[in-house]
Amino acid sequence: MASTASEIIAFMVSISGWVLVSSTLPTEYWKVSTIDGTVITTATYFANLWKMCVTDSTGVANCKEFPSMLALDGYIQACRGLMIAAVSLGFFGSVFALFGMKCTKVGGSEKSKAKIACLAGIVFILSGLCSMTGCSLYANKITTEFFDPLFVEQKYELGAALFIGWAGASLCIIGGVIFCFSISDNNKTPRMGYAYNGATSIMSSRTKYHGGEGDFKTTSPSKQFDKNAYV
Repeated sequence: MASTASEIIAFMVSISGWVLVSSTLPTEYWKVSTIDGTVITTATYFANLWKMCVTDSTGVANCKEFPSMLALDGYIQACRGLMIAAVSLGFFGSVFALFGMKCTKVGGSEKSKAKIACLAGIVFILSGLCSMTGCSLYANKITTEFFDPLFVEQKYELGAALFIGWAGASLCIIGGVIFCFSISDNNKTPRMGYAYNGATSIMSSRTKYHGGEGDFKTTSPSKQFDKNAYV
């Protein structure tokens, strides 16, 4: 019963993390930079993995998509691949989790379902690691440029999408670890064992012992009846 509850908790935590990781891809605020005037903010620059935008003081935003994938910086291409891999692994992990949970009626025997649940946990952990690596790589680039005194171009700060990605990656890893430990709970479940000793023959008790000092025989006494005994 405790194993079933832990699997349900792990599934909810992992799915929540996967949803958060998936929401980071269309989010525009991966990095943000503002230009402040004397009274109001005159312009806000923000970008994600697909485009770069600017918003003026009137609230009108103009966005420009990256022209070519091959002309992008290496860290952006790496972050794209890692985040897409994280979303894909999370999808397959959720499918494996549905087949491996005890509360579902698919997946075969309990032993096979436990193995599938452990596989789902490993896939969720890989999904969380991919998302964590992608967000950390992007954040490292931002912080390196921000604290570099020789960098004279526009400097950015960490956007909301990075924090959402870190939170989702942490939930995926936690849920995956719980799934992996659920297989150990299944192995600790006590199993009733029944031993069959076989049927004991009555004739086996009537044995003959042949020793060195004498012969011992267990025989039934014979009775002799005369024909006149019934008269």
